[in-house]
Amino acid sequence: MTKNHPINSNETLEGLCFDIKRLVESGEINQASELIQQAMADFPDSPVPHNLLGIVLERKGDHYTAMRHFRAAWSLEPSYLPAKHNLEVFGQYKITGTCAYHETDCKA
Repeated sequence: MTKNHPINSNETLEGLCFDIKRLVESGEINQASELIQQAMADFPDSPVPHNLLGIVLERKGDHYTAMRHFRAAWSLEPSYLPAKHNLEVFGQYKITGTCAYHETDCKA
């Protein structure tokens, strides 16, 4: 880990989900993107960073690439509910739901 990235070995991917949600909601998209890129390097086999990057890309208006990252997250772990949720929400002609940063954002 580098000094430029606040992710450290004690911070979990679960905590990252909530940090990214806060950053995105406060409009700090670039900082969120930097954290996600570092998480992708630190946790290459995790679906979490791909799902979060998909959300950030949707916010930036890059729907095509966002869907690729949601699919990558789902491919890495088919039981990962936020990726499935986001594929369903953003894969519709008219978006009718909200994104899922974490499993707690998914409806049962």
